[in-house]
Amino acid sequence: MTLIGLSLALAGLGVLWTGALAMLYLRDPVHGMAVTTHHPEQLPKVMADRYFAMAFLAFGAVSYRDFAVIAYLFVVFSFLGFADAWIYHRAGKPFALHFAAGVMAMIVAVIALLALNSGVTV
Repeated sequence: MTLIGLSLALAGLGVLWTGALAMLYLRDPVHGMAVTTHHPEQLPKVMADRYFAMAFLAFGAVSYRDFAVIAYLFVVFSFLGFADAWIYHRAGKPFALHFAAGVMAMIVAVIALLALNSGVTV
């Protein structure tokens, strides 16, 4: 197997494992917390790590200057904003900031797609 094949295979395993954890959390959040060894009292610090990771991902996409990557990443960010807004809305909590984050990320994704299809290179 080449390094390219190995890299793709390992990345694919990462996709499958992360997806399995997401399904575990959907089915049984308490068990998901136990399996992943997350602790509620540490979640604010974990969220800080997640926001730094999202910023690094966005920086990498912008630095790479690939509009398809930027669009894809910001569609994912939009999903996160809308999903969180839905969770908070259903719980009767304020959700407008998460919804606005979803909208803003979707705007970035749409503009990146328009740029991708414009035929202009940077």
